[in-house]
Amino acid sequence: MDASIITALSGLAGAAIGALASGLATWLSQRSQTKALWLSQNQLRRQDAYKAFIEQASKLYIEALQSDRPDVSALMTLYAEVSRMRVLSSTSVIECADQTVKKIIATYLEPNKTLPELRKMVASGLIDPLREFSESVRAESERLSFGPPD
Repeated sequence: MDASIITALSGLAGAAIGALASGLATWLSQRSQTKALWLSQNQLRRQDAYKAFIEQASKLYIEALQSDRPDVSALMTLYAEVSRMRVLSSTSVIECADQTVKKIIATYLEPNKTLPELRKMVASGLIDPLREFSESVRAESERLSFGPPD
């Protein structure tokens, strides 16, 4: 074979390998950026759902401590928030959210609390029905901050 043909083929092969490597690097970079953006948006959606759930559950729990007449519409809104979280969240978070809703409903069935009883509940830490839910959300967030495996 002629030396000039070998040189030309070597040059073409080098150019093709360089182009392939550049294209692969661009594709991997784009994939990584897209994945990071998706994870970020997913985290924001979860945070919005958790915020709405916590706000609604807190209001209903306070109402349940002071009244034996449940706000059925507000309870259904709370269940809607749990369903919204079902799409985005882990099983442990959903289980804690379900337990929180059950505790709120059970609280409506208990006698109304007086101010001294509420003070005792605050002192003993019994007034925080969202503690397990919050801890579960934090654990999920820490687990997801490292990102899912590729």
